[in-house]
Amino acid sequence: MQGTQSVAEMRAEADFLVLGVDTCGPSGTVALARLKSGAARILRQTELAGRSFSATLVAAIGDLLTGFGIKLGEIGAIVVTSGPGSFTGVRVGLSAVKGLAEPGQIPVVAVSRLGVLSAKAGVGSAALDAHRHEVFLRLVGEDGCTRELLAGAEELSDVHAQPAQIAVCDDQAAELLKASWQGVELVRSDAPTAADAIQLCVARILRREFDDLALLDGHYLRRSDAEIFGDPTAPKAQRA
Repeated sequence: MQGTQSVAEMRAEADFLVLGVDTCGPSGTVALARLKSGAARILRQTELAGRSFSATLVAAIGDLLTGFGIKLGEIGAIVVTSGPGSFTGVRVGLSAVKGLAEPGQIPVVAVSRLGVLSAKAGVGSAALDAHRHEVFLRLVGEDGCTRELLAGAEELSDVHAQPAQIAVCDDQAAELLKASWQGVELVRSDAPTAADAIQLCVARILRREFDDLALLDGHYLRRSDAEIFGDPTAPKAQRA
């Protein structure tokens, strides 16, 4: 397509398959969608057993495509959640997507799992359980700028501009926020999935706003267990 095409023209012409991958949560999902006339229709979504992504992810993607008689080369784009989440889950998902996308030069869109949860719940801010009495937190300021950070009770108490509403999908995050931010409304939602990530990224796909595979990296917000427990002198990961 020519660079001078409008988004409306691209929406009218777009008709291709999109693969979605999310391995950032306690369980993961892979989804297949058809993007047509500016909307994504989810064809199927498969759940991955918790903590076994490295053994099941590629096979699950293969089964998903085979079930529709689709070859990898027919995929027009891949959407992947790049975190925040466990180091293992995020790395497995990104590594698999890079391995699938690079040979056939399939374009990739990476998206924050907090952003997916926020969009699914219909509110600007969101929180996910990060374990160790902490949450992965997404906040939208009065200026519209978004920041994501790792927060425990102390960091939460230091947030002066608390959101009126915040999306949560797990009890641990809800309990920590309820104890720290008593005036904030918790908007409960189901956990974000690969299908939700695809839906959120439709506009980016149509605008051809793809990520550079060479620069694609995980959005961790915290150091790995090996860094935390293995080397006490290791510098902390920079918070967004």
